[in-house]
Amino acid sequence: MEKELELKTPYITLGQLLKIEDLISSGGQAKWYLQEFEVFVNGELEERRGKKLYPGDVVDLPEVGRVVMKEA
Repeated sequence: MEKELELKTPYITLGQLLKIEDLISSGGQAKWYLQEFEVFVNGELEERRGKKLYPGDVVDLPEVGRVVMKEA
């Protein structure tokens, strides 16, 4: 399923997105999550929780589907 997320700031980090989507409960769990599950940003495997996500970026998350970053 594809979802859209409106960014109210210029960007968010991948760790923040994981929290927004309720995949983790704290920022400290982001590193573990990215080691356990394959997360793709714009079609490329991403393992950095601090990866900046800008409007137009597409993130594929296990159990969630595709999340598209949109400008607010």
